[in-house]
Amino acid sequence: MELHNLSPARGAVRGKSKRVGRGQGSGRGGTSTRGHKGQQSVSGYNQRRGHEGGQMPLQRRLPKFGFTNIFRIEYQGINIDTLQMLSEEKQIKSFNIETFISNGLISKNKLVKILGRGELKEKLDVQAHAFSASAKAAIEGKGGTTIIVNR
Repeated sequence: MELHNLSPARGAVRGKSKRVGRGQGSGRGGTSTRGHKGQQSVSGYNQRRGHEGGQMPLQRRLPKFGFTNIFRIEYQGINIDTLQMLSEEKQIKSFNIETFISNGLISKNKLVKILGRGELKEKLDVQAHAFSASAKAAIEGKGGTTIIVNR
C-alpha cells in the first residue's frame, strides 16, 4: 500500500453538491435552478410540515376530540392469578414492590395495582399502591393482608 493507492472508505465521501448562482457559463446561473416566479423561488423559503399546496391539510380536515387528564394516575396492573402462579412456582407468600420488580412483573418506578382476575387458593400478604375491590376481597377472604404503600 502506498500513498497513491489510498482512497476514502466507501460511503464516507458524498458527491459534490451542485454549485448554483455562479454565472451563466456554469449552466446554473440566473435563476439558480429555482424557476422564475413563485413562493419557492425566493430566498428564505420554508414549507411547513403537512402543507398540501392550497388543499385543506389533513390535520384541519379531521375533527378534534378528547383531552388528556393531567391528574391521571397510571398503574401497572397485576392480577391475582399471576400472584397465585408465582406463589406456587417460587413459594412466595409475601409480595411487595421489590418482589414484583425482581420477578419481572413491573419495571422500576411504576405504580402497582392488584386486580381481581383469577382465583386465590392460599393466604398471601400483598403490598401495593392500589387494590381493586374484588382483589382486596379475595385476598382478605383467604386470610391474607392488603397493605397500601405510599407513592
